[in-house]
Amino acid sequence: MNQFPKKRLIMFGELLLHFGIKEFATFVTATIIFAMTPGIDTVFVLNRAIGYDKHIGSMAALGVASGVLVHTVLAAVGLAAIVAKSVMLFSMIKYLGAAYLVYLGVMIIYHAIKNPTKLAIHSSSNTIPISAWQAYRSGLLTNVLNPKVALFFLAFFPQFIVATQVDNAAAYLLLGVVYAMISAVWLVALAMLAGTVLSKLLTSQKAKRYMDIGSGAVFVLMGAKVAVSD
Repeated sequence: MNQFPKKRLIMFGELLLHFGIKEFATFVTATIIFAMTPGIDTVFVLNRAIGYDKHIGSMAALGVASGVLVHTVLAAVGLAAIVAKSVMLFSMIKYLGAAYLVYLGVMIIYHAIKNPTKLAIHSSSNTIPISAWQAYRSGLLTNVLNPKVALFFLAFFPQFIVATQVDNAAAYLLLGVVYAMISAVWLVALAMLAGTVLSKLLTSQKAKRYMDIGSGAVFVLMGAKVAVSD
């Protein structure tokens, strides 16, 4: 009886080697750690979940995970390597991403001060000011317009690809799908928790306004950090 699971694991390992993937268990472990490490994506999803609700936060999380797939495809076809070697392209994408984060932050602060009826942190009786699609799109753009994600994949994925198949697109795609799935599960769980627990702590209109201004400032600072980073 004990031999059956072992045989299936061996067969699974052989299948992965067929696609050029090695040390898959280590890859999954490292990916879980990276996914749980707080970063721009985590802050973005938490802001959306607390600012709107768990559903909007979850859609933003799925958008971020989809961005992982976009970077994976770019790495698989070699475009990420081209961006990494081109200072101009890298800078253009980096500054676009920084500008987008600053724009989001400024708009949040603007509505908090000038139009408090459309605060991001709202009560359940208010109309949600953004749609699920807008939340998904913003999460996608936040991730895609961060060239450091592409550089990370170019450095991270080859460690788990057999040297003779390092140019195998299928290996990059498979690893990218697994990475995206793990990221999606973690970020959606985070959004669900934040959207149901933390948002209930903000009951007064004054608290909502200050929370919006604070979260908007965080986005502006993140954009500035992206712009000035190497």
